[in-house]
Amino acid sequence: MLTAVDELFRRHLTVLVAFEILTVIAIILALVWAVVAFARIYLKYQGKRVITCPENGQYAAVGLDAPHAAFTCLWNKADLRLTSCSRWPERRDCAQDCIQQIGLSPFGCQLRAMLTGWYRGKQCTYCHRAFDEIHWLEHQPALLTPGGKIVEWEAIRPEAIPEALFTHQPVCWDCKVVEGFCAEHAELVVERPWKHS
Repeated sequence: MLTAVDELFRRHLTVLVAFEILTVIAIILALVWAVVAFARIYLKYQGKRVITCPENGQYAAVGLDAPHAAFTCLWNKADLRLTSCSRWPERRDCAQDCIQQIGLSPFGCQLRAMLTGWYRGKQCTYCHRAFDEIHWLEHQPALLTPGGKIVEWEAIRPEAIPEALFTHQPVCWDCKVVEGFCAEHAELVVERPWKHS
C-alpha cells in the first residue's frame, strides 16, 4: 500500500515539475518576444525625421518618443507623440497633425532613410565612384555646396536637408577627408599631374 502511495506521489510530482518547467519556458519565450518586439518598434521610431508642417507647408525636423511608441505597440497600435520639433518652443502647442505623415511612412520620413535613398545610384563628385552601402556610424559621406565647400551632414539643420539635396552634390568619405585636408592645409599640398605612360 505504501509503495502505491509513493508511486502516485512520484507521478504527481513529475507532472507538477513538468508543468512548472513548461510554464517557465512559456514565460521566458513571452519575455523574449516582448523584448524583440519592443526593440524592433523602438528602432523603427527613433531618430530625427523630416516632415512637411501642415500649418505652414515648410519642412520641419521632429523627434518621436520612441520608448512610448514601442511600449504602447506591445498592447495595441503604437501611440506616436513628438518629443521635439524645430518649430518649438514657439509652436509647442500645435495640433501635431504631422504625426499622420510619420504613421503613413515611418521610414520615409526618417532622415537617414531619406539620405540613403538620395545617395543610391549617385557618384562622388570628385572620384566618380558609385555609392554603395553607406556606413553612417563609421564613414559618413558629405556634400559639396554650390560655393565649392565640403560640408558634413551635422552642419546642416535637419529641416534644411530636403532643400540641400536639390542644390548640393554628393561627396564620398574618402574624398571628404582628402579634399578637406587640402582645403585646410593648402600650404602642405603639392599637386602633381598624372603622367600617362
